[in-house]
Amino acid sequence: MSPKELLYVEDALGHEQQMKTACNDFASQIQDPELKNFVQGLATKHETAFKKFYNLLNV
Repeated sequence: MSPKELLYVEDALGHEQQMKTACNDFASQIQDPELKNFVQGLATKHETAFKKFYNLLNV
């Protein structure tokens, strides 16, 4: 992988991690159960995306 590609993957991992954290933080503050579940689902999707990007490096 080129240095530029590695920087892209690093950025993508950072963004996914940041979005997961933000979603979890927001979900902890939401009172509405339906909205809270939705935002927690978004956090899960960002965690899954992070794992997929990370696994690309381990192949």
